[in-house]
Amino acid sequence: MITVDVYKTTDGVIEGFECLGHAGYAEEGSDIVCAAVSALVINCINSMDTLLKEPLRINQNQKTGTIKCFFKNKPSDQALLLVDSLFLGLREIEKNYGNTYIKLTF
Repeated sequence: MITVDVYKTTDGVIEGFECLGHAGYAEEGSDIVCAAVSALVINCINSMDTLLKEPLRINQNQKTGTIKCFFKNKPSDQALLLVDSLFLGLREIEKNYGNTYIKLTF
């Protein structure tokens, strides 16, 4: 199962997220749930980095399926919009495929 944990400051501002695991929907190379989650997460991070130049701390481990992304500073409104878009897409995957394969925690 893929778990996505969202971290917020005490005043409710998103400070980062961690995506961990493999969906287990199908065999490696054929898992559309894992591919969809990976595409959304990587696109969000790349967009914040390349288009917005948002200062980020990124750690990833392909073997364990872990991607961690945290803002170095208070995130811009544009970065928060991209992250909200990511969460919207991930919620749709969770809704369509069930929380057997992906679970979001806020």
